[in-house]
This record gives sequence, structure tokens and C-alpha cells, in this order.
Amino acid sequence: MIAIAKNYQKTPTVEVAEEKIESKKGRQIGILGGTFNPIHLGHLIVAEQVMTKLHLDEIWFIPTNIPPLKDQPVVSAQDRANMLELGTQDNPRFQVKLFELYRGGVSYTVDTLRYLRESQPENHYYLIIGSDQVNNLGEWKEPTKLAQLATLVGVQRAGYPQKAELPMIWVDVPAIAISSTLVRQTIAIGGSIRYLVPDTVRNYIQKKGLYHE
Repeated sequence: MIAIAKNYQKTPTVEVAEEKIESKKGRQIGILGGTFNPIHLGHLIVAEQVMTKLHLDEIWFIPTNIPPLKDQPVVSAQDRANMLELGTQDNPRFQVKLFELYRGGVSYTVDTLRYLRESQPENHYYLIIGSDQVNNLGEWKEPTKLAQLATLVGVQRAGYPQKAELPMIWVDVPAIAISSTLVRQTIAIGGSIRYLVPDTVRNYIQKKGLYHE
């Protein structure tokens, strides 16, 4: 398990993106942020598809502390971090990074990208965003700065058209209608979440009695 410390340390095609990635030095890191409340198979499918199609070296899962545009998570940051670690542990190219939990307060993606660019400038970062969030980028803190700090990668979600106002690579992934909200609601009514989340996460939720209302 991960112990959470208290201190802080024109839309291009995938083919065009691959040519640009091959010309870059340093590691190519995909950034997948969110509350992960809890992590589910949809998150893992998106991460794997983007990583392989863009030939990235790793995907970093970065859980938010307090999300600026959503309600606060209903379980502790420690539980969310533990579930992330359990859900990604079988893929050595998936890494859990707790930058935002360490920093505390409201989590702004632009602040995290600034930190990464300053602390590890040799890497190139790819910010992975679902098309539902792409359409809300104008509400994010310093949205234009995001495109300067990282390559933006849009992932199409059913029901959300591609309306990017910033330069962005779009990656197609299998349409999987799983969300953290669905998982929580299913648990609350006593339903089965088998095949919605990794078995390790399902066992953790059951052991800890999470999400029961």
C-alpha cells in the first residue's frame, strides 16, 4: 500500500503524433488524472490504448486531492491511493504518483504540470483528457498554459462530440460504458461490480466496506 506523506515534493492524427514523439528526447509520459473514486477497468483500458498507440514509455496515474470541478470524494485519499496501486500493480509501465495528494488543497492540473516540467524537464508529458472534459477545458485553471506544458490527448467518449479549442491529438479507444459513479451506485444497491473493477480493487472495497450508503 502507499502511505500518503504530508510534504510536497488542426487536430493532428495519431500517425502525425507518432512522428513527433519519435523525434523527442527523454521519456514520453502519459498523465491520467482524476479522483479515481474508485479506479475501474475503463481507466485501465484508456491508459493502455493511449500508451500503445502513441508509443509512450509510461502512464502516470495522478489522483486529485480536492477536485475543483467535482464534489469531494466520498472515501479517504489513502483508500483511493491504495486502490490505484492495487489496480495498476500488474502493469510495470503504469505508475501511481501522489503529487497532488502530497500538495494538499484544491488540485489544479496546471500546477502539477508546472511541477513536473521543473523537476523532471527531460521528460515530455501527454495530458490524457476524456472528450467530456475537453468540452469543459475553458473552465480549467489556465487552460492555454496546459497546451504549453504538455501535449493534449483527447479520448473520445460516447455522447460527447470532439470540440477541442486547443491543439490536441485524438486517440480512439473501445467504448466502455463504465464510470466511477456507476461503480459506487452499484455497490450502494448491493449489486455486483465484478468485471467493472480489477479483482484486487473489488476485494479491497469489500474488505473495507467502502461506498455502502
